[in-house]
Amino acid sequence: MPSRLISRRPSPTTVSFTVSNASRRTSTPAKALFYLQILLRAVTFFCVLLLDAAKFRRTFFVEDGSWIRWTKIWSSPLGISVCRIADAYSSVVVVLASAVVFYGVFRKGYTEESLLVIRGLGIQTSTSSQTYLSKASTRFIPTSQIQDIVIHEAFKGFEVRFYLAVIVEGESEVVVVFPKLLPNRQILEEVWRGSRSCLYDSKS
Repeated sequence: MPSRLISRRPSPTTVSFTVSNASRRTSTPAKALFYLQILLRAVTFFCVLLLDAAKFRRTFFVEDGSWIRWTKIWSSPLGISVCRIADAYSSVVVVLASAVVFYGVFRKGYTEESLLVIRGLGIQTSTSSQTYLSKASTRFIPTSQIQDIVIHEAFKGFEVRFYLAVIVEGESEVVVVFPKLLPNRQILEEVWRGSRSCLYDSKS
């Protein structure tokens, strides 16, 4: 999925740029597919939870609780089938398979990276995490430490790629903006012009 740029300017001194490779959900079929994926993730999650509970039912899920009647669940046709499947595999196999499925359920499948520029304060870069359970990685660079914002080019394999970089005072390496997605040059130039005009004022 190609990356696209979303620009927002809530005030004359603040601008944010977000680059994302998530699919657009503007049409009705795209929205329906999105909600169907959420439903499938939820169903898969609860099915794996039930399978894990069936595997360890003799240790943790024997007595009835205040909300869940485990004896009725395990004696039902569905419970008997799940217990039969769980007992056919070892605990190690069930745990490892559950971990893989849980990772797939909570994996986002897309990446979003953003650059927030606030005149007089600095800039903040952010890269979204791979799963819904972890937070995005962010870094704030104050204006006093920013020497320049430039567009560089580098080789990635046999391909020349452009990237936006912030030169920080006292650091030997530049801070790459949008390091995961590495959008095309047209997007980088738009972000470069907008961030510099906001950070250094339009007079510069």
